[in-house]
Amino acid sequence: MSEHLLVPGCRLSWSLIDLTPPWLQSPETIVMHHGIGANRDIFAGWLPALTERYRILRFDMRGHGESARPDSATEIDMDRLTGDLLAVMDAAGVDRAHLLGESIGGTIALNAALRMPDRVRTLTVSNGAHIGASIQSVAGWQHTIADEGMQAWSAMMMRARFHDGALPPEAWRWFESQQSAACPHTVLRMLHALVGADLAGKVPDLRPPLLLMHPDGSPFIPVPIMSALRDLVPGSRLHVIGHAKHGLPFSHAAVCSGVFANFLAEQTLSVLTAPAGDTR
Repeated sequence: MSEHLLVPGCRLSWSLIDLTPPWLQSPETIVMHHGIGANRDIFAGWLPALTERYRILRFDMRGHGESARPDSATEIDMDRLTGDLLAVMDAAGVDRAHLLGESIGGTIALNAALRMPDRVRTLTVSNGAHIGASIQSVAGWQHTIADEGMQAWSAMMMRARFHDGALPPEAWRWFESQQSAACPHTVLRMLHALVGADLAGKVPDLRPPLLLMHPDGSPFIPVPIMSALRDLVPGSRLHVIGHAKHGLPFSHAAVCSGVFANFLAEQTLSVLTAPAGDTR
């Protein structure tokens, strides 16, 4: 069941899934953040690998899914979007979580981890970037949306997200319909916020453990951009997944969730075996 939260200029829809067994005391929470044009349900394929051990907090960004279309007077920038993420965590009573973000959601999660490191156990970025200006092939978005509408933009994006045959036909149609339903003005304002983001000077100070998952064929973010981010953050790791485009978390949900679950398990083991006084 969805809950609703008022934030500046908008109403957000969110949900918390807790299917952990009653004998698991104080289960940790994963917060999942989708990207532009998508919604929280793109992570449905991840749940089987995670719900036995973790609570799952998901929400729809402004102008996406079940969340309201924001008013035009409220500025949409990276700090506003980061505030939305933290507000959802507050509403759900989550003090500290494993953050997982895809596309712009990954950039927002990076920003949140830099702003509020004590609230982030681990950080995972899928097909996202730390430098928005590095994102390629987005110059035509405004023209397509203005001249041809959201359905044409969504059809264009499907080719950027998925190889032919990567999805069952019904999944393809569902994703395309969700993109078409996103608020066009919000999509463009979020794109502007993303392209203007530059966290390169800050990410070397990132404290939470960092996992980067990236497709080998994203038309927006080349693999070397993610290699550069990995090199900026000591101890981080980059996992490149083959035959995938920018829709990686949806088309390769089983692979991604397995890599992610292993990463979380390794971090838990690291904490349990750390010497006394080690606060990592």
